Amino acid sequence: MSRLTDLIRQAKAKDSQLGADLEAEVRELQRRRSFGLVFERHQPEAVELPGVTVSVGAKVRVLPPRGEAVKGDQRLWRVIARDKKAGTVELVELVPAADAVAESRTQSAQDVVMVAEFDDRIFPGLVETGRVERGGDAPFHTVINGENFHALQMLTYTHRGTVDAIYIDPPYNTGAKDWKYNNNYVEGDDSYRHSKWLAFMERRLEVAKELLNPEDSVLIVTIDEKEYLRLGLLLEQVFPDARIQMVSSVINPKGATRSSSFGRTDEYIFFVMIGEASPAPLPIGDEWKVVRDARAGKLRWAELLRAGSNTKRADRPNQFYPVFLRQTDTGNVFDSVGESFYGDRIGSVAVPAGCVAVWPIRSDGSEGNWQINAQALRTSIAEGYVRLGRWREERTAISYLKRGEQAKVTAGVFPIVGRRDDNSIVVDDSTYVPSFVPGTQWRISTHNAEQGGTNLLKAMVPSHKFPYPKSLYAVEDALRFFVKDKPDAVILDFFSGSGTTVHAVMRLNKQDGGSRRSISVTNNEVGADEQKNLRADGLRQGDADWEQWGICDYITKPRIEAAITGNTPDGEPIKGDYKFTDEFPMADGFEQNAAFFTLTYESPMTIARNRAFERIAPLLWLRAGSTGPVLTDVYEDGWDVSDTYGVLTDSDSAPGFIAAVEERPGIGIVFIVTDEDTVFRSVARDLPEHVDTVRLYESYMHTFEINGGTA
Repeated sequence: MSRLTDLIRQAKAKDSQLGADLEAEVRELQRRRSFGLVFERHQPEAVELPGVTVSVGAKVRVLPPRGEAVKGDQRLWRVIARDKKAGTVELVELVPAADAVAESRTQSAQDVVMVAEFDDRIFPGLVETGRVERGGDAPFHTVINGENFHALQMLTYTHRGTVDAIYIDPPYNTGAKDWKYNNNYVEGDDSYRHSKWLAFMERRLEVAKELLNPEDSVLIVTIDEKEYLRLGLLLEQVFPDARIQMVSSVINPKGATRSSSFGRTDEYIFFVMIGEASPAPLPIGDEWKVVRDARAGKLRWAELLRAGSNTKRADRPNQFYPVFLRQTDTGNVFDSVGESFYGDRIGSVAVPAGCVAVWPIRSDGSEGNWQINAQALRTSIAEGYVRLGRWREERTAISYLKRGEQAKVTAGVFPIVGRRDDNSIVVDDSTYVPSFVPGTQWRISTHNAEQGGTNLLKAMVPSHKFPYPKSLYAVEDALRFFVKDKPDAVILDFFSGSGTTVHAVMRLNKQDGGSRRSISVTNNEVGADEQKNLRADGLRQGDADWEQWGICDYITKPRIEAAITGNTPDGEPIKGDYKFTDEFPMADGFEQNAAFFTLTYESPMTIARNRAFERIAPLLWLRAGSTGPVLTDVYEDGWDVSDTYGVLTDSDSAPGFIAAVEERPGIGIVFIVTDEDTVFRSVARDLPEHVDTVRLYESYMHTFEINGGTA
């Protein structure tokens, strides 16, 4: 049901004529077509929060009795009273049916679950559920178990405008119970199926847009044929200033069977490039099947005579000058470079004795121009970056190295091993691997989802199954084009699933010693088939015996732990080797760190009274770069510091806190807990200039007050 339909129903309940009039007007509007992608927003989306304590004022649903596989009551209720002694809550129906009176009822507190709608204000926190540490002082990869829309809202406090890359593999909307909307699986025959998917994606992309660095970042989205057309239009609407390109990538060479259709071998990857973002040329192997210039593996000498555009003498008059050459007993050499000539007869220019003058004359006899000016050419000749072709007197060809090729020489990519008679350099190109930006059709063997995804995951967590994991190498390659030159990049995946993205980032770090850090958001959803069996056993969401089979606990965390340690969950060394780019035994693991958290929902009153600090503390740690420990023991001394950030909770302890911050030059941000603006300004004034200061809880509350109602 769309949000508009829902509002009309509420209007009818209060005024039947008003509701009927509104309904008639909406029908008329629906006959018209707007330009662009048109779809229902289906507000509000809602998420059940098992395990969250139900308090007075909370919005809840009533759960079905244990042992029953029927769908629970989908109505929303408000808790108006709670009897802790009896273990019951008093409920009132939030949106009664038309012409009906809101129902009231008493319910066991154990049989209701808190619900958050996406237009509700949420005040998020995090509870740490584990760590894996093998990376020393390296930053932590962060895995968050929670509803991804709310997790994205949380990240607007910690990472607004600072994320370098987002990689997501959202639900493909196959109609085969691959995703839920408002707690219900979206079936293939749902007439609102595509509209619901678009509403679902739009909300998340709008918040994700706030996280991306507007100067230079990329959003990468994978999809198949079910929604790629709509996704492309949606991306254009959400990111109107970005450059968007779609790649077709083969992930199953054998082809997935489609009834009455061609077998599906590929999927699509959208690259949404923001600001200055663009794919960097990479030294890619033969498996990319790039059509390469035969000269690509060598130092490229360009013709000094300008070709293409602006080739006439009049286009660059100061770059019309003679180059004087002469022959010696050992070979052809440069004598000198003349000055720019603006006269009518080049024959009037004096030529040094024993030399010939080479002018920028084109093959048709017309006067052209050289690619660089006379002084630049003199400098390049002296450095060995200009060479002569076969002697043809005044028609002798001259070539030179452009700045990019010169940079390869100075960087040692092409070591100088000698000089020719004309002083031009001779280089060793035997070990050079050329770099390329490939085309938009990828047929890469390591991107095979079975080999690089299913089989690799099976080796790491042998007894755990996950449907359709991405190829590790496919994710790694897609990211590498945009984070190659960003060793400290922040990479987000808010449809994390099995954890392939964090695994790929760890491989990228190992290859070049980078300190990139990933943030992965997943949930603990249990598969539809498993849910039936668990319900039959009297279990339901929130029970420990249910949650152990969820995606995060059963797949994501064990996979990341195995990747870092090199051991399966059973403690056995992982069998097999990593392939492509960096080949080594999987049992070696990675010298990386990872921390796991569960998203919590806090009350504004608890936060304002500073009684939720332990759950807010991980947000501060994330904002400071997710390095080292999370600072939670801040009350004994009134403050605490790590190597990267600090927290002050007692302004009377400010002198000691300021001294500690000054002793640690790596601290870049501090959080000052105070209700008084004058106290905050006083402390901030005495801190080192390079330190960013944030006031708690004013900044936190402001962020999530304005986030309310964004759905």
